Amino acid sequence: MPQMICKDVSLGYDGNAIVNNLNFTVNTGDYLCVVGENGTGKSTLIKTLLGLKAPLKGSIELGDGLKANEIGYLPQQTMVQKDFPASVKEIVLSGALNKTGFRPFYTKQEKELAQSSMERLGIQALSKRCYRELSGGQQQRVLLARALCATRKLLVLDEPVAGLDPKATTEMYELIYDLNKNGNTTIIMVSHDISAAMKYASHILHVSREPLYFGTKEGYLNSDVAKMFITGEVKE
Repeated sequence: MPQMICKDVSLGYDGNAIVNNLNFTVNTGDYLCVVGENGTGKSTLIKTLLGLKAPLKGSIELGDGLKANEIGYLPQQTMVQKDFPASVKEIVLSGALNKTGFRPFYTKQEKELAQSSMERLGIQALSKRCYRELSGGQQQRVLLARALCATRKLLVLDEPVAGLDPKATTEMYELIYDLNKNGNTTIIMVSHDISAAMKYASHILHVSREPLYFGTKEGYLNSDVAKMFITGEVKE
């Protein structure tokens, strides 16, 4: 069942479009990987999906009972985020802030959700540690647990393995894949790692000024777009 439907969307700034006529549908349980060259609107698309930016035209509709505050987000890390002086538990719990409203405390249910999120990602032993003292891979697990504390329905991940070493990268990809397959969490991931997209994703969205491809991973592998993007081959 569709959780997100993007209809004839154009994205850009100050009235200048960088992506035109974007159409795609994300169904519950999908793993959509967004690929494309630098500067083709992937980050702008993420902001629009999160409701942080309005499209220049077109619409993005939510379905299957999904609400705007039920979309979890794992952003690219910045140096400021990496040096954040809070405990792991505090950061994971902050994922529930969209549920608290004006309430100045967390409920028992929200605390249990944070605990289960940490256990799911194998970081419960780090709960009292200061976030900025952790390795890059551990920090990304904490931020993913925070996103899970916000929602288990749909996660939007922006380059989730950027800056991680190969071992941490593999572990992060496996965690995300497990959440998708065994947790039935829908995934939308922006990535430059085309090999990971081919291994884990169910669907591919290749963005450019004019969208180049949307469909299954298998269909993408057989497309001229993929041949040019992955191997540099040009159809004669």
